[in-house]
Amino acid sequence: MDQLKGFQKRFLRGVAHPLKPVVFVGQKGFTQSLADAMDDALDHHELVKVKFVDFKKKEMKLDLIEQIEKSVRCETVGLVGHIATFFRQQSDPEKRKINLPSHADG
Repeated sequence: MDQLKGFQKRFLRGVAHPLKPVVFVGQKGFTQSLADAMDDALDHHELVKVKFVDFKKKEMKLDLIEQIEKSVRCETVGLVGHIATFFRQQSDPEKRKINLPSHADG
């Protein structure tokens, strides 16, 4: 998947707005079970909200977001407060739930 463009991230943030967090990051931070949960959630939903329960400093959240992006091969769509939104397009075109716009007017 190509890197998301600004208008695509904006579109995905709009789609994600009514969603509730599916994955929660607790005091242990990044673990293999977190990576597995993210992988499963992204396979099923494509667009996933993650709530950082025990991480209040932005730098700590940004470090965790970077680890999640690298290990699960997804992209951050946004970070608002203690909730980050991630996207990874389903590899099987038949199972895709979200059609990304290809143009800004889209």
